[in-house]
Amino acid sequence: MIRLTVLGGAAACPNPGQGCSAYLIESEKTALLLDCGPDTLAALQLHRPLDALTAIVISHLHADHILDLIPLRYGLKYMPGLTRRHLPLWLPPGGKALLHRMATALAVDAEEAEGFFSEVFSLMEYNPTETLQCGDLTLIFTPTQHWVPCWAIRITDGQWHIGYSADTGPIPSLVDFFAGVHALICEGTLREQPPDTSLQGHLTAQQAGHLARAIGTPTLILTHYWTNLGTEYLARDAAAAFGQPVILAQPGLQLTFSA
Repeated sequence: MIRLTVLGGAAACPNPGQGCSAYLIESEKTALLLDCGPDTLAALQLHRPLDALTAIVISHLHADHILDLIPLRYGLKYMPGLTRRHLPLWLPPGGKALLHRMATALAVDAEEAEGFFSEVFSLMEYNPTETLQCGDLTLIFTPTQHWVPCWAIRITDGQWHIGYSADTGPIPSLVDFFAGVHALICEGTLREQPPDTSLQGHLTAQQAGHLARAIGTPTLILTHYWTNLGTEYLARDAAAAFGQPVILAQPGLQLTFSA
């Protein structure tokens, strides 16, 4: 069994009533937080206490995918009644150095900065060429086309498979990587691509639909979008390419995959 709960699905800054990228992936024994963008901890706590997470995995180091690690740090340290105050945090390569720079800016002095994040997180960097085991969930990675190093992720409990595009431009390798997933969480940031292919670090909603159709998934969850582009237009563009209706990522949306 895998249950997916959308906590946020906005692009580079929150949409009205919707935070940025964060998704709760639950199996029989595991509760995984996938990305931790701004304004999503409030949504998380409607489904799981902060100390009930098994681990956190970050796809890349852009602010709209990591900024709620800061209030999560304060929550784990100070929130009354928690039974755990230390969580595994899996970062992409370079993540520890970035968190240290953030801590240097936020801490009152160098001594506090040294343990600012490590006192509540077990800080680890995954190797994106290897599988990562989080409880009974297995994660594999592939690089995307983005402004900073970023990895798409495939998550499975051994029976059910969820794909997450993270942030990416259009690249053919994603078709093989996501082939046969039961659901694809795919960004649809744009309505039109810039003509310069070197600037294509995101997908259009239509391209998200084409990718979902190519991999043969029955379920496309369109995420990382700007509501002021018109969600009805984004959904229409994606559905026309996908060949069936799409689901717009909204906080609280839940999908369960089980026998």
